[in-house]
Amino acid sequence: MPSTNTPSYARHSAALTLFDRFSARVTRWAGSPLAFSAALASVLLWAALGHTFEYSENWQLVINTGTTIVTFLMVFLIQQGQNKDSVALHLKLNELLASNKQASNRMIGIEDLDEQDLRDVAAFYVRLSERAKNAGAQKESHSIDDEGMPTDEHVEGRLKPRSTPQPESVAMWTP
Repeated sequence: MPSTNTPSYARHSAALTLFDRFSARVTRWAGSPLAFSAALASVLLWAALGHTFEYSENWQLVINTGTTIVTFLMVFLIQQGQNKDSVALHLKLNELLASNKQASNRMIGIEDLDEQDLRDVAAFYVRLSERAKNAGAQKESHSIDDEGMPTDEHVEGRLKPRSTPQPESVAMWTP
């Protein structure tokens, strides 16, 4: 699966569309009271038949196999829904960032950074939060492009801090 910030992600795929529709329908149904009732009824029926089958290994194998298969398949269907929701949320946030003159456009697509780079960005916000606490009631405006924010320039597989802010940096209000 390509990164969400690439043109190849935006290409239309009939197979993905079909899987998406199927996944959405199944996960909506699986989260319904009807699906829960059907699952509960299945477990109660299985338990009631335990005495008939003398609580044999085959009787136990039926529920173990059934629940394992259903769980295994549902993980992929639920993950598809989560992926779609995550992409939609990131696109909405990207739109808010792009349309807000006070926000830095460098935050658009940040979800594609690796874990360590995200930790570096989080550390930046921790420092920014501390500055806001120390400022008290006085409101300050800060740019995400200054104060050591990681950039796209990789050093040894990681982002390195910018030594000088870019001229197009935009101030960001922080409470």
